[in-house]
Amino acid sequence: MWNEFNIKTMPAETIVFRDGEFCPELSTLDYKSIDKNYDLPIHIIYVGEIDGDKSLDVDVATDNQIVFISANVKIKKPAFLNIFIKNAGKNSKISGIVLIDNQSDLNYVCDAEHFQKNTAVLIKTKVLAGKNSVSKIAGNAIINKNCDDCVSNIELVAMADENAKIEFMPTQKIKAEPIRADHSAAIFKPTDAQVFYLRGAGLSGAEVDTALKESFLSFD
Repeated sequence: MWNEFNIKTMPAETIVFRDGEFCPELSTLDYKSIDKNYDLPIHIIYVGEIDGDKSLDVDVATDNQIVFISANVKIKKPAFLNIFIKNAGKNSKISGIVLIDNQSDLNYVCDAEHFQKNTAVLIKTKVLAGKNSVSKIAGNAIINKNCDDCVSNIELVAMADENAKIEFMPTQKIKAEPIRADHSAAIFKPTDAQVFYLRGAGLSGAEVDTALKESFLSFD
């Protein structure tokens, strides 16, 4: 299953979703607020095809906990995906990457909020926007009052077909002094040199498109 979605596994406690549904048979933890400290990192895995309204809540309420998020989803029907991240554990870190292959109509929101000092939330979202697709992508970073020395990075990037429509909506609300608070939104467009190189290697037009898409999704 992990090979299918190019998910790197590691020694960890797991919380697994497939097609928007929690999979207890693949998980070592229940899906609830993380209010107990574990010796191993926690790996939240969210994969499959989704439609309709879906959400993923990541709520860390214990100190010194490491949480990784690996999401890889396909959108073939209209979908609304909300990812709500709350870090209230001192010295706890939540990081991850969200990969979305949108071939339909997508509304996506990533809310990342700090409730304690010395917390970190680092999330990168990549959207592959297919032909005639519509993508609305929002990233909201919130550092609350008295939550000094936080690290926040909410990164949004897309590779879009020329007939796709895409809208970025990045916001920040910072009420304390962070160590770092980055926020970005960008469109990736292959250069003529990259396309020329792949064509020179003998790839057809369709193969070049596939190679560029795979490279976009896999490159950190």
